[in-house]
Order: sequence, then C-alpha cells, then structure tokens
Amino acid sequence: MLSIIQAAGWPIWPLIACSVLGMALVFERFVALKTSRVAPPKLLDEAITVSSRSVPTPDVVNQLAQNSALGEVLATGLRTLNSNPQCSEADLRAAMEGAGRAVAHRLEKYLAALATIASAAPLLGLLGTVIGMIEIFGSQTGTGGVGQAVGGGNPAQLAHGISIALYNTAFGLIVAIPALIFWRYFRARVDAYLLTLELASEQFVRHILRHRKAR
Repeated sequence: MLSIIQAAGWPIWPLIACSVLGMALVFERFVALKTSRVAPPKLLDEAITVSSRSVPTPDVVNQLAQNSALGEVLATGLRTLNSNPQCSEADLRAAMEGAGRAVAHRLEKYLAALATIASAAPLLGLLGTVIGMIEIFGSQTGTGGVGQAVGGGNPAQLAHGISIALYNTAFGLIVAIPALIFWRYFRARVDAYLLTLELASEQFVRHILRHRKAR
C-alpha cells in the first residue's frame, strides 16, 4: 500500500486527507446521532407526567434540557411557561420552534462536509490521473521527437505508468462511495429525528395548553 501511495504521486495525499476526515466525521455523527442523545422514546411521556402534576421547578427543567435534544425543546416550553404563565399559544410555539431550529442545526452539523468529500473525492482522483498521464507522456516524448516517442517508447513503462495513474481514480472512488452512503444514511436519520421532534413538540404544546386551562 505504501509503495502504491508513493507511486501515485502527490495528488493522492489530498485523497488520503479526505479519507481520514471522512472517517472522523462518520464516527462523530454515529455518536452524536444516537437515539438516546436525540429523542429517547419515553422522554415525552415522562415530561407530560411530570408537568401534569404542577409546573416543574427550574432544577427539573434544567435536567430535562440536559437529557437530550428533545428534552431541550420541551424544556424551552416549560421555561417560557415559568417566566410568563399567561403567555399566549403563539409565544409558546415560537419559543419551542426557535429551540427546534437550533437543535436541527446541531443535528445537521458536518453533513455538508461529508457531502463535500463525497463530491470532491472523485474529482481529486481524476485530477491525479490526468496529472499522472501528463507526466507519463511527457517522459515518453522527452527522449526524442514525437514520431520517435510513438514508435520507440517503452510499452511496459507506459502501461505501468498508466496503471499507477489510475490508482488515483480508484482511490477517489474508494473514498467517495462510502462517504456518499453515510451522508445519505445520516441525512435520512436526521430527517426522521426532526419529524419526531416536531410531532413531540406539538403534542407537548397541546398538553401544556390543556393543563393550563384545567387549572
């Protein structure tokens, strides 16, 4: 592998950097997008149960906010209600929507970088191939005229040079294909989480409004 990297020339080093960065982003997103850190299944029911008895204390609200992304959105609604018990439905929804946008931005973090790697890696591989081909034909024509290069070039050296140049394209695809797969996977996962957060927030707002009317 080291000999292939050395033979492929300097254009392969940006691809190696992209592969290392892509692996780091994939690992980070797997950790950050765990269900327990975004939308625990039972959190909404627990928040509804706690807020049904009375308005939770600030300590309870802070614990809810630190629980997960969904907890942060639900805690924003409770904080709004604590600061202004007579707040309108529009104000309550606006506060929770603002928290939801902040959470959505965090969930989508680094996805653009992963998509960029998936798009740029094949182009970097193609660039390496083109540069390699230019160097190959330059070395062939350097020994004589154009006619001599065509007729008297070393076919084995030319074939070997072409195969080395194509390593750049192959490596570019090796980097790009997994990056594209993981980007689509994380994109779908984030979209599913955002839908879950939206539905949970709507249910929690209705619960708060019903509970406030019943008091």
